[in-house]
Amino acid sequence: MGEPRPFIAASLATDRSAERSRLQPAPPLRGSRIGIADPRGVRREEVQATASVIDPPSLSLSLKGGGQSERPTLSQAFGAAARLLRQGGIETPELDARLLLCHATGLSHEDYVARGDAALPPEAAARFATSIDRRLRGEPVSRILGVREFYGRPFRLDASTLDPRPDTETLVEAALAVVGGTGSRQAPLRLLDLGTGTGCILITLLAELPRATGVGVDLSHAALRLARENAEALGVGNRADFLASDWLEGLSGAFDLVVANPPYIPAAEVRGLGPEVGHDPETALDGGPDGLAAYRRIAPRLKGVLRPGGIVLFEMGVDQTEAVRRLLVGSGLKPRDDWLWRDLGGRPRVVGARA
Repeated sequence: MGEPRPFIAASLATDRSAERSRLQPAPPLRGSRIGIADPRGVRREEVQATASVIDPPSLSLSLKGGGQSERPTLSQAFGAAARLLRQGGIETPELDARLLLCHATGLSHEDYVARGDAALPPEAAARFATSIDRRLRGEPVSRILGVREFYGRPFRLDASTLDPRPDTETLVEAALAVVGGTGSRQAPLRLLDLGTGTGCILITLLAELPRATGVGVDLSHAALRLARENAEALGVGNRADFLASDWLEGLSGAFDLVVANPPYIPAAEVRGLGPEVGHDPETALDGGPDGLAAYRRIAPRLKGVLRPGGIVLFEMGVDQTEAVRRLLVGSGLKPRDDWLWRDLGGRPRVVGARA
């Protein structure tokens, strides 16, 4: 990635009172519904950042009337970083700068607000500089932090997993709506999550359904280890198993609910996705020539793992509703017209069927 580029010290040498009145701390992060809806389906031209990045030695303000210097305060470092991110085309510069500053300093949002006039320690300045540089190069904040909040819970992620997106919360909401509609939220349901990644879907459902147990499968052993760690950290480890499997190959058992967020981007479009999506594993994005390759492999085997009357819910891409439903019907399952859930942008996102 290279060293952070030099930061022009003059960008910090602004009038302090004016700076504080103009650059207020960003609001606290609430939930995960922040950012671009459905990044896997959004093409964005990569922004060439022309602004320099904070370099730790230059994070100092020239003292009036003398040649000495002092370290910038937290608020001043935040303001300079937010300006750089805005100049670099980042859509949420204040929010990103605040999250990365809190990460670099180990402070909560509340501590940061209370201690905004405190000097930024050199070690934290170095970490902050590197984080801002990574963000300007298109790396998502969640990747830099190593954590994504999903349905109100923090999930660790790494290079082996897809970064959970806000629109995937639609799949969780669909599952809870279906289970709630049958009066089964307190029932000992058996769940199966295909392509579990961080485990966010399965773990969230287990946290919301206190008597349920479940299995998450993935082809990546690294992803399975991370999902296990997330399950333990979030208190559902004793109700979750994680198995290496190529979708449903060799999998047996009878499940009440199967959920899946397979790769659904047509192969020719994967490289045209925005730079942030480029940090996801390509195997989690590439859905084959028409985006439906994984659905074709999964659908024919579903009846073999669903209990009679069991339910499957698929996340899908734009304009794939009818194609996915046809695959479910062709596999002997029964989609329902009213089992269609829309994402944050109002687009069809989840379909369901019964065995």
